[in-house]
Amino acid sequence: MKYSKQKGLDFEIDKLTNSIENVYSRDSFSTDITLITSADLRTVTKKDGWQFDWKLEFKEPAREVYKLTIVNNQSVIQGLISLEIKLDHVYMHLVESAPFNKGKTKIYAGVPGNLVAFACKLSFQRGHDGNVSFISKTRLVQHYIDTLGAIHFGGRVMIINTNAALKLINKYFQNEK
Repeated sequence: MKYSKQKGLDFEIDKLTNSIENVYSRDSFSTDITLITSADLRTVTKKDGWQFDWKLEFKEPAREVYKLTIVNNQSVIQGLISLEIKLDHVYMHLVESAPFNKGKTKIYAGVPGNLVAFACKLSFQRGHDGNVSFISKTRLVQHYIDTLGAIHFGGRVMIINTNAALKLINKYFQNEK
């Protein structure tokens, strides 16, 4: 398995919201999650403050990279997620909030939770009962158990099962029923 070679994800769930929420005004904004385009990649570079090389991720043939944007504002990417559809689940390779959505000065809360909920939704759409897996940084294992309802499968492998996936989907995509 490739799992042992991975460094592990280190995104933190700041808040589970119904969409994304402006940290200052507390206003909620509906979001869209769509496949990233090569044109989008010009704005998600390390020199622009992004942690990962999303161009490399985009080139991986087995992976799909999605962007989170606010409805009616597709030009500003709030966060990104790289997913791979496996035989029986969706695997999360990378999750990252936009640089302006990190740290004490972040603009929007709820970005990572929104992206993970999308991975769960995609898992249902692909016939995998909402099952999602990922490798966690050791220090965040308990955080993912507490915030996402993930199960610690062993080592640093985390699994979001059907029940936990449904809770996340119902939180973030309640208006799509």
